Amino acid sequence: MRQVAGYPHRATQRAATLALAGAIGAAAAFVLRFDPTDRVADPTGPCLWHAMTGINGPGCGGTRMFYYLLHGDLLEAARHHLAALIAVPFLLYAGIRWAGVAWFGRELPALRLSPRVYWIYGAAFLLYSTVLRNLPWPPFSWFDIPNLTP
Repeated sequence: MRQVAGYPHRATQRAATLALAGAIGAAAAFVLRFDPTDRVADPTGPCLWHAMTGINGPGCGGTRMFYYLLHGDLLEAARHHLAALIAVPFLLYAGIRWAGVAWFGRELPALRLSPRVYWIYGAAFLLYSTVLRNLPWPPFSWFDIPNLTP
């Protein structure tokens, strides 16, 4: 870790990290309170993408993936949204790196990924979430996210 020169907006950065942590905490509390894996309607209602198109979209299964991740069930988390699960460690590292600068003035090493990696991930994410999960034969049918909302 290296020491970072004082940021003029450190208080703003700290507030932003607290806001993000609060939002993640609120999302976790919501998911733990309203189990997305049961067949009981949640206050947010059904997935609009799935309701309009009848197929899985980019966000389908994300809430269930988060639910299973909170419960430590990585296999079910991967089944419900593998592409989003792959991004979780990278997003956690980025958040910890950002909070380290805001709160302690220390910067962890940056992830040095080429822009090409981000483009490939984005394309793979869209291909997986809108095409592959909607194919009706194995192994892709294992990733199908059924609409559980009555």
